[in-house]
Amino acid sequence: MEEDDDFVDPTDQASQSLSSSSETYLLGFVCANIVGIKYYSGTISGREMVGLVREPLNPYDQNAIRVLNTRTVQVGHIERSVAAVLSPLIDANLIVVEGIVPKSRARNQFKIPCQIHIFAAIEAFPTVKEVISDGGLPLISESNASFALSESMAVKEKRDKSSYKTVDEIFKLVDENVSKSCALEALEPPRSVIKTDLFVHQKEALGWLVHRENSGDLPPFWEEKDGAFVNILTNYSTDVRPEPLRGGIFADDMGLGKTLTLLSLIALDKDPSARNKEKCYETGELDEGFSGSGGKKGKRRGANKKATGSQKRRKTESTPSGALGKGKSVVDGITATLTDIKTTLVVCPPSVFSTWIKQLEEHTKSGTLKTYMYYGDRRTNDAEELKMYDLVLTTYTTLSSEEVLECSPIKKVEWWRVILDEAHIIKNASAKQSQAVMNLVAKRRWAVTGTPIQNGSQDLFALMAFLHFEPFSIKNYWQGLVQRPLAQGNNSGLSRLQVLMATISMRRTKDKELIGLPKKTIDTCYVELLKEERELYDQMEEKAKKTVQGYINDGGLMLNYSNVLRMILLLRQICTDKALCPSDLISLLPSNNIEDVSNNPELLQKLVELLQDGEDFDCPICISPPTDVVITCCAHIFCRACILKTLQRSKSCCPLCRRALTESDLFSAPPQSSEADCNGFSSSGTSLSSKAAALLKLLVASRDQHPATKSVVFSQFRKMLMLLEEPLKAAGFKTLRLDGTMNARRRAKVIEEFGVPGTDGPTVLLASLKASGTGINLTAASRVYLFEPWWNPAVEEQAMDRVHRIGQKEEVKIVRLITKDSIEERILKLQEKKKQFAREAFGKRGAKGLREVGADDLRILMSL
Repeated sequence: MEEDDDFVDPTDQASQSLSSSSETYLLGFVCANIVGIKYYSGTISGREMVGLVREPLNPYDQNAIRVLNTRTVQVGHIERSVAAVLSPLIDANLIVVEGIVPKSRARNQFKIPCQIHIFAAIEAFPTVKEVISDGGLPLISESNASFALSESMAVKEKRDKSSYKTVDEIFKLVDENVSKSCALEALEPPRSVIKTDLFVHQKEALGWLVHRENSGDLPPFWEEKDGAFVNILTNYSTDVRPEPLRGGIFADDMGLGKTLTLLSLIALDKDPSARNKEKCYETGELDEGFSGSGGKKGKRRGANKKATGSQKRRKTESTPSGALGKGKSVVDGITATLTDIKTTLVVCPPSVFSTWIKQLEEHTKSGTLKTYMYYGDRRTNDAEELKMYDLVLTTYTTLSSEEVLECSPIKKVEWWRVILDEAHIIKNASAKQSQAVMNLVAKRRWAVTGTPIQNGSQDLFALMAFLHFEPFSIKNYWQGLVQRPLAQGNNSGLSRLQVLMATISMRRTKDKELIGLPKKTIDTCYVELLKEERELYDQMEEKAKKTVQGYINDGGLMLNYSNVLRMILLLRQICTDKALCPSDLISLLPSNNIEDVSNNPELLQKLVELLQDGEDFDCPICISPPTDVVITCCAHIFCRACILKTLQRSKSCCPLCRRALTESDLFSAPPQSSEADCNGFSSSGTSLSSKAAALLKLLVASRDQHPATKSVVFSQFRKMLMLLEEPLKAAGFKTLRLDGTMNARRRAKVIEEFGVPGTDGPTVLLASLKASGTGINLTAASRVYLFEPWWNPAVEEQAMDRVHRIGQKEEVKIVRLITKDSIEERILKLQEKKKQFAREAFGKRGAKGLREVGADDLRILMSL
């Protein structure tokens, strides 16, 4: 059975942005011991930051907190008495903790002292203090004289600095090293494999990719001192040379041909001259002249002889025992030792499979890159068989489903290279699919996405974890060094992020005119609501404002974000077409008191129906589109598996409102509305909504001007796409629909049909914004209509760039339909804020006054 393409890209979901947007500040610290150190191999040397990771499934202690050193190796656990107090606060998202081992002359063989710094939202300070006090832990806050003993960088940087480098001085040093790198040098792909001429920018990217993969430089923030290797950010010291960071973030704008560049990189693995060049990189004998962004200029012959011993030692340590077995493999009659095999694993959404296959057919010589598609029923159980291929394609959902299987062949292979295509999909580092890709064993790792930053700096943490970029792959470090300073408007946070991006990423945009694409224009068409629509909208918005203001006054805004999202969704649906909403809207608005809907099955069903037609609601636990939806008696929606697992390992309460909850308080969602439910109905039952009428007018005008012009209409509401089909057909348009219910084969057929030229073929494609926003080519069209705005501009840009990309011959016109005097105008302001952040993250140093999106944006959206 073919794998269904129900995978909806979990990017910039409102629930994640709201739940992570509350700014946290240092409340104080508690002293604890790291215990159980004799059972683990991780070591601590001197003063060192450590990672604290919750381990709720620990069979001996459900409150367990693991302690990791900079290399992500476990040192031990926080002692039980302290973990018992802090873990419930961590699980309730009330606090964030950071661990630091202070300097100590004497070392105990059974325990290590540790300072645990506690950060919380200001409004949560009283609650957190009370819980810590009731738990018998002495909290050392700023008013305590012992606070001066804090080893936290957040504290030390406020005091005089003389004997040590500050964090920003360290980042500045790394920045200077990056700035010394020379211009990119173009690299030709091997003609024995690649038959297409690359653009100059693609050749430069290929040169950068090869340099990043083969440079023997120490990873960023590491220095060699007196024969040892020290991480200057964390003070971790080791006599084993750290592995080079071989890979990075390939973030060229969408439509600039990243896939062909990556195929050229894979093709180089089969080219003998490329292998010789790799050896030159590793021995430091590369001729001067090759350089790449994010690395130092190539070493001259004979340079760095001192590092030879360390290099040899590193090579020996980098090959896990059993990763490459003895013997030979045969591929199409060619015999080769396994050490010669360089297999690349590409992980992508199912919709992108067809893109990779098409690119292979168009740009490579037949049979030169042996490819295996590992998904659905096409799954071998033999890891050795996978090693026989140059390229293995699989999906995020496939990896996620096999994460629990010890026998998964994907997990047994040490991949030469892993490429995450549309890598922003793993932005939630806790999701199963994210954990699956992070756990892959690989020598080289690439995160490939045209939109690496969609919502804020938290989007990048999962990419750091996948790349194994220490210490930023540990959440504590990432939050303390980058995310928290950004959220609090500290300029150092943005400058640090810029240094990191310059160090490990490449980003070029289409506005640099790299490939001579036709012009793209974006117009905004403001739509006036009809009288009946306006009255309903104003009534709903007024009640929603009062409800949200009540949450703010009670200090429960973030705890009730699910209700807030529901109200915002209602307002957005009215702007689109009130046919999307239930008839008795007012009854669906929550009161300030939590209503038990278990005794009101009609209300329960309407709540679920309201949410299931939108593509923008995520399970608050896994931050992914909910599957097997259930709703709680306190009116919160989760995946069935997520909430059941949470109830089993916690104190049986709702993760959002902390109300007591048991399995009997969960209710199944009614079946999803089918196409038959919408057939035969025009928009709003008898007449077109104001937006649908405006769209129809624009499409007719475009057809009158150019009859053969093809248009794509994007909406995030599948039901809206179905509602538009009948009026467009009545107006003489031939339409097709593309949405997340279609499997990969059906989707490819729709795209192929849409590509048929002339007026006899379909001229309007009704496409789901998110399910069609990645990995497909719609250059047959030259008009794009965005039926409603989405929180995240990156999702819209992904959709636009399905049309405006390599292969487009016509000027592209984008029209955004925005309801006047509504929440949609405020969403545009929020979008611009996020665009500015993404630009600055890759931009020049020293930008000022920028904060990440926070809880204040809720007030903007609700006009409070």
